[in-house]
Amino acid sequence: MTGVEGPPGGAAKGTDGGPLLLGVRHHGPGSARSVRAALAAARPRAVLIEGPPEADGLIPLAAEEGMRPPVALLAHAVDEPGRSAFWPLAEFSPEWVALRWALEHGVPARFIDLPAALTLAYEAEDPAPRKDDPAGPTPAPPTGGGGNGEGDRRGDAVRVDPLAVLAEAAGHDDPERWWEDAVEHRGAGEGDTLAPFTALEEAMTALRETYGAGGRERDLVREAYMRLQVRAARKEFGDRVAVVCGAWHVPALRRGSTVTADRALLKGLPKVRTDLTWVPWTHRRLARAGGYGAGVDSPGWYAHLFQAPDRPVERWLTKVARLLREEDQVVSSAHVIEAVRLAGALAALRGRPLPGLTETTDAVRAVMCEGSDVPLALVHDRLVVGDVLGEVPASAPAVPLQRDLARLQKRLRLRAEPRERELELDLRGETDTGRSRLLHRLVLLGIGWGEVTASRSGTGTFRETWRLRWEPELAVRVAEAGVWGTSVHAAATAKAEAHALGARALAEVTALAERCLLAQLPDALPVVTRALADRAALDTDVGHLAQALPALARSLRYGDVRGTDTRALEGVAAGLAERVFVGLPPACAALDADAALEMRGHVDTVHGAVALLEESAAAGGLRERWRSVLRVLSGRDTVAGVVRGRATRLLLDDGGLPHEEAARLMGLALSPGTEPGDAAAWIEGFVGGGSGGGMLLVHDERLLGLVDAWLTGVPPEAFTDVLPLLRRTFSAYEQGVRRTLGELVRRGPGARASAAATGSGLPGFAPGLDDDRADSVVPVLRLLLGLEEPGRVGADGRVEVGR
Repeated sequence: MTGVEGPPGGAAKGTDGGPLLLGVRHHGPGSARSVRAALAAARPRAVLIEGPPEADGLIPLAAEEGMRPPVALLAHAVDEPGRSAFWPLAEFSPEWVALRWALEHGVPARFIDLPAALTLAYEAEDPAPRKDDPAGPTPAPPTGGGGNGEGDRRGDAVRVDPLAVLAEAAGHDDPERWWEDAVEHRGAGEGDTLAPFTALEEAMTALRETYGAGGRERDLVREAYMRLQVRAARKEFGDRVAVVCGAWHVPALRRGSTVTADRALLKGLPKVRTDLTWVPWTHRRLARAGGYGAGVDSPGWYAHLFQAPDRPVERWLTKVARLLREEDQVVSSAHVIEAVRLAGALAALRGRPLPGLTETTDAVRAVMCEGSDVPLALVHDRLVVGDVLGEVPASAPAVPLQRDLARLQKRLRLRAEPRERELELDLRGETDTGRSRLLHRLVLLGIGWGEVTASRSGTGTFRETWRLRWEPELAVRVAEAGVWGTSVHAAATAKAEAHALGARALAEVTALAERCLLAQLPDALPVVTRALADRAALDTDVGHLAQALPALARSLRYGDVRGTDTRALEGVAAGLAERVFVGLPPACAALDADAALEMRGHVDTVHGAVALLEESAAAGGLRERWRSVLRVLSGRDTVAGVVRGRATRLLLDDGGLPHEEAARLMGLALSPGTEPGDAAAWIEGFVGGGSGGGMLLVHDERLLGLVDAWLTGVPPEAFTDVLPLLRRTFSAYEQGVRRTLGELVRRGPGARASAAATGSGLPGFAPGLDDDRADSVVPVLRLLLGLEEPGRVGADGRVEVGR
């Protein structure tokens, strides 16, 4: 028995014995228009589409009101949801057009590609990325990559890029531009509607005769399955069957093949249990730059070509002008007219039938952007690629966790958007608290919809800023997280408990405790607290204990703001702090340079944690005990210099050390008997590390004099050794601070005292206030405070700002 017989010569249609084979390029608007015209003319009794046959039951959902492309068929292994594949479909995809045509005309539609059960099993064995071409690559996992213009090499086989070969044969060096000229810029439905498919089939037949499978040996298996499906459809519906598939496959479907040979290729292939559903997709993920290997460079441009009823260039440049105006760019109608003319002239000079994306981009750059690529990048991001996010109806199959997430998104008015945006939350409000709780729970589940970022409105604990961006791959992460529970709350609780029991490091458990408090998971907190107490009791490394303490301190602080009961953590935090206090002094002795820097970081983190823990009932007197530890560190010679200097500085800033005592300790550290390297390390600890040490030296002439005297007394043979430390210390200062320090050092000892006595010299060091300088900031101050009444002059002659 033969396969799909047809007339010779590569004709697209053979009503006397063959089906209507419509070879297309995936996500090609020209192919989509031609498919629509060919189906309207041929009126087939069934439409067969390249895609996983397990999705046949999902086809009716494409006609529902809530379905809006771009969307994708998502298939994932039941036992391993992370093993997944997508079949994206945009409004301008030929497969989507064929699907919609069949539903609108009551014609049966079926998918005929290799089943997802086989595809996912194959991807697990051979996860190499697929190449973008009109052949229709095997669905790639979310991490799939793109390819170059010549082809990809898998093993010893070179994967041929059909478009590149055809473009080179036509004398073009750019496959995309050749395809645009040959297909996308031509109309559909005029004359012979099958002419594009006939020409493309002839070209692909010649390529297959030359290159065989083109390095795509797996395609032979796919094509065998397609032939079996086409045979079955012809038995049921006769020869009036239309097949929409990648043009690369058309010659293989046209040629004769026995059923036995096709079944032999499919025999013994591994399978996995799969689930399929529709998920939203984005234009950005359709672009190759977004990481999916079966995309196009400019989905926004292709969508425009497909949607525009006429005058596509004029309509496109009008969109560009509207976007630039919204961004406060000066763009007039004259700019649009001139850009249209320039695009047409460029196309004529380059021998193109119509202006393409290259010509319109060049015209926009020259006319609307005045040669600048900055606004042009905005046009590329917003229009050429675009941020369109598809929608799927609520009736689409989904795991229970996905349905609960959708319910919470709707209740909290938290819409998933493909464009990155910032969300400012006020945790004093119920809605914003719910949003924060949901986002933190999703982070804990590994669903990275957003991440916390620095707030622009202040640093209060009741404020929280998120940077959000929804990616289609998050649907896979939701499916993976479904193994933990049927709701977001239950899944996050179960995963937190499991991670607490399996964590190896103490810092992991403390970070988990903080996330549980932020996500408001009271049921998981007892398990995490017990695990934390157990790990803390067994861990004797002071560095590990110091790393764990800040997360606990933050947990207690945020717990107060969110109303979470944190009494169980208070005792653990206080006990952990006490163990750090006892173990820190001996741990700081006999350290090399790298270990000393690391220990200085631990001292800083503990100091910040103590400040947060001070208000805790279980941590009474904690600050004074910490000051005692810092005094020990600052006065013990066996402690590394950078740690001694840092302990001295922290005591000084905290009010636990008089300036005279700090100067005495600095004098001892910088005395001639101290090794230059150790003295330089002490200076780095005291005034380095971005701790405001530069301003301290500016305003304390005694400390600056000690540093200056020590530095000028360093022996020449030792200066080279201490120079890197000094550079690292002083290079962190702001330029103005460095300039002021240099001026003070240049004037020599006592410069500030003499300047103060004479009332001249360095700005800011006069004995009294400078009224003229103070009055100069009044206009800015009035603007910041929003004062309406002008400042008035008081009895003392000074300007009074408001009341």
